[in-house]
Amino acid sequence: MNVYLAEFIGTALMILLGNGVVANVVLKGTKGNNSGWIVITTAWALAVFVGVVVAGPYSGAHLNPIVTLGLAIGKGFDWALVPGYIGAQILGAMVGSFVVWIMYKDYFDATDDQGLKAAPFATAPAIRNYSSNLVSEIIGTFVLIFVIFYFTDASMGTKEETTPIGLGSLGAIPVAFLVWVIGLSLGGTTGYAINPARDLGPRIIHAIIPMKGKGSSDWAYAWVPILGPIIGSSLAALAYLALHMK
Repeated sequence: MNVYLAEFIGTALMILLGNGVVANVVLKGTKGNNSGWIVITTAWALAVFVGVVVAGPYSGAHLNPIVTLGLAIGKGFDWALVPGYIGAQILGAMVGSFVVWIMYKDYFDATDDQGLKAAPFATAPAIRNYSSNLVSEIIGTFVLIFVIFYFTDASMGTKEETTPIGLGSLGAIPVAFLVWVIGLSLGGTTGYAINPARDLGPRIIHAIIPMKGKGSSDWAYAWVPILGPIIGSSLAALAYLALHMK
């Protein structure tokens, strides 16, 4: 295991479970059909938890290019590692979404609505207005990165003398809760991509797989869940730096 393989595997697992719940909820004939937004947001939070548990000890479990970008800007993460991290995340997202298609292929084939066929791969806005869609992604990503900057390791003792407490896999819970509340509170406008790899990788898979009755991969919208998170992450990192200037 190395940092890039950890990012690849962690992202693939996250997308398999995250996009998998979307397929379970929206595709015709599944056991979870029409089970609703709370199911999607909860499973996505748990998907993040799973990815972080696996990748965390090896790579820090970014699983998201804008986490990597934000940490490089605001926390001194090595810029030389950024391209490799992002490449691994995109490839992991592609593999995870491909496995979702394999698992749910019969249900993709049974679903006539082309929008529902695309939903388990990439995000789409509830109301298409590119400027407000972009703002939604900026705000959601800003919250994600800004709060991540304030995550701390558990410890006990006085302010002067503290002893770290290893939480093991439980250390992944805070980011899962964070993604959960972003989805519940801010996700209804665009489907809260807040992760360019989560959107771009699966969108590429949607474009190339031989899906029965497949519609457009909606490349006209694809720039929003890429640019919005980049802006939101950069603003969060700059805000953090401004608040902690010495």
